[in-house]
Amino acid sequence: MNPQTYIFIGRSGCGKGTQAALLQEHLKNNFSESPILYLETGQSFRKFIDESTYTSGLSKKIYHDADPQPEFLAIWMWSHFMVEDFKGNEHLVIDGTPRSYPEALVLSSALKFYNRRPTVIYINVGREWSEERLKGRGRIDDVKAEDVKKRLDWFDSTILPAVEYFRYSKDCNFLDINGERTIEEIHQEMMTRIAA
Repeated sequence: MNPQTYIFIGRSGCGKGTQAALLQEHLKNNFSESPILYLETGQSFRKFIDESTYTSGLSKKIYHDADPQPEFLAIWMWSHFMVEDFKGNEHLVIDGTPRSYPEALVLSSALKFYNRRPTVIYINVGREWSEERLKGRGRIDDVKAEDVKKRLDWFDSTILPAVEYFRYSKDCNFLDINGERTIEEIHQEMMTRIAA
């Protein structure tokens, strides 16, 4: 199998990270000739805001106000990672990026540059379902109801256009997966559709 590229996108709490981890395990067990490069922007941002630079300080304030990070910084997060760490022989698993339509265009251009046609896996869950999951997972950025509402509103207004861009793009394989099921059911459908 040639190295593949997978992009996981969906509402907060939909299980993107869980499904990305299961896919990585599958790749490791079945296609170990290619290493796996995992890019998760949420974790990258949480690490970045702990640094002591001027930019990380501004980013930290945005994070604590539960506002979306600026596009240039989100793009820098993953593009810097790709320029520095991507060798071309790896499976590339991208979790939680892009976060906007303009970022989707830039990511698409980067993947074209690297001659990669991604499989975009949209874990599709409703707003209410996502809200309940966020309340139950206990992360610091999920505690306040107004912060959760902001994140859900942000998905609808900003991230959903990126989802729709990929849905109609000829440059990717787009999978719309019902995420309101068990982890195993979601994983099974995802693997069946990837193999098709």
